[in-house]
Amino acid sequence: MMAHMADKQHMEHIRHSLAHLLAAAVLELWPETKPTIGPAIENGFYYDFEFASPISDKDFPKIEQKMRELLKTWKSFEKIDVTPEEAKEKFKNNPYKLELIDEIVGKGEKVTLYKSGEFTDLCRGGHVENPSKDISSNAFKLDRIAGAYWRGSEKNKMLTRIYGLAFESKEELEGYIKMQEEAEKRDHRKLGKDLGLFVFSDIVGKGLPLWTEKGATIRRELERFIVDEEIKRGYKHVYTPDIAKIDLYKKSGHYPYYKDSMYAPIKVDEEEFMLRPMTCPHHFELYLSQPRSYRELPMRIAELAKLYRYEQSGELTGLIRVRSFCLADAHIIAKDPEQAADEVHKALDLIEYIAQTFGLKMGEHYWYQLSLGDRTNPDKYFKNDAAWDEAENRLREVLQKRNAHFVEAPAEAAFYGPKIDIQMKNVRGKDDTAFTVQYDFVMPERFNLTYTDKDGLEKQPIVIHRSSIGAIERVIAFLIEHYAGNFPLWLAPVQVKVLSVRDTHNEFAQKVVETLRKASIRVEFDGNDEGLGKKVRAAKVEKVPYWLVIGDKEVEANKVTLESRDHGQLGQISTEELLSKLQEEIKNKK
Repeated sequence: MMAHMADKQHMEHIRHSLAHLLAAAVLELWPETKPTIGPAIENGFYYDFEFASPISDKDFPKIEQKMRELLKTWKSFEKIDVTPEEAKEKFKNNPYKLELIDEIVGKGEKVTLYKSGEFTDLCRGGHVENPSKDISSNAFKLDRIAGAYWRGSEKNKMLTRIYGLAFESKEELEGYIKMQEEAEKRDHRKLGKDLGLFVFSDIVGKGLPLWTEKGATIRRELERFIVDEEIKRGYKHVYTPDIAKIDLYKKSGHYPYYKDSMYAPIKVDEEEFMLRPMTCPHHFELYLSQPRSYRELPMRIAELAKLYRYEQSGELTGLIRVRSFCLADAHIIAKDPEQAADEVHKALDLIEYIAQTFGLKMGEHYWYQLSLGDRTNPDKYFKNDAAWDEAENRLREVLQKRNAHFVEAPAEAAFYGPKIDIQMKNVRGKDDTAFTVQYDFVMPERFNLTYTDKDGLEKQPIVIHRSSIGAIERVIAFLIEHYAGNFPLWLAPVQVKVLSVRDTHNEFAQKVVETLRKASIRVEFDGNDEGLGKKVRAAKVEKVPYWLVIGDKEVEANKVTLESRDHGQLGQISTEELLSKLQEEIKNKK
């Protein structure tokens, strides 16, 4: 573990050093440029600049060439302690660096510069000792260029961000680039457009997807699947409003933590309302609607809830990060820590069943992360050390009892308790949190949630927040990329296409279509007189799981010829045999 951490830190130092090298090369080529910040990131680095005149990715070769020239001369990183006044004199023509210096001083930290070659930058550190020796000149590459607001705020100036890739070796870099090329083919934004699943409209608003009939079909199947499965497991599915008075979020404590990502209040009849960013307060009010007994616990309140969060424009990414989304949410009211731990086990059982249904494997496609509290940050940590210790230990014990591989992530919990995050790696190799199970000892007190125990005394329960399938939008994005658009039969928007060889076969073909449609098979008929080859190509492009060919032989035999997207030609089959095959495959979600 220690060796892994050391390797990871070394790679971060390489990437951060390359950010300095990028800034140095840019300043050599365009001396009027104002550099701002340049951190190491997953798989590489970036640096934000204010250029005097625009540049493009066509300039990358000469920037890379200059970086490699400079790298040969960079033998060390020299740390220089300076006073704020000295730092401000050094960067007197760069308002971005001056702002950063004031921020450093405001935090009571020392101002430090780092110099390599002729380039000096404002920096806290974290570099390789000898860049020319420690960095492979053929293991980094400039990747792309983008606009980025200074400090991520739309109120600030738009800067130019140059991204770079960096790895230990040329082989790792080439492997990553190859993976990215495959990811481009699988990108859910591209496939979503090609397959006609969803669109975005500027006049509707950024981050607000519009679902076509085909995309809505996938959503509906997922929603039916999760609701039916949760009801089987004892969940009470409810509906609550998409809007509530702001007082509700102040009561829950969410408002001060989430107000920057919540939509602005809506004033109605002298009262302020907000589009909800979460459902827990609504579910707590349902629980409080009548006195509760220990006999009712655990109570599992679930909802497919529409939520609204005002994400920054620069953070919006297809369906991965949107401003309106539907969360398969639930809140489990448990009477004590033992029952709460048991409910966490059951929630993870459900999540693993869902992952298995999607064809995802633990360790390969997803894994667990135990997200712990940031005890140094009062904005992200409800002060109750004993409760945090109890909750973190309970979740750790759950994962250990399951023999589950997990990593611990300090300072990643929400303010009201630790959580188990189910992490998934997308086709670009980036980790995203897909589902979450959270232990909450704060909300029961804030909402005065109670129950009457068997001894007649009033007691306070524990709440488990749980998302089983995550946000529908995000999981669809993940599945589009995971399947490369080749959805399994039960999820496919169009399950079968019926293709007639000529229009003289249309009458028989229409009867087959009606038979399938009456059996709730999603079927389309292509009876156009365009030639069979063209029709088959269209079915393949649309990634339809099965298509039926109907010509003279099929009409004469009262059968259809079945072809599969995944298994090729399957031969002639009767309509009854076909229905039985399709229904079994759909039922078993193969």
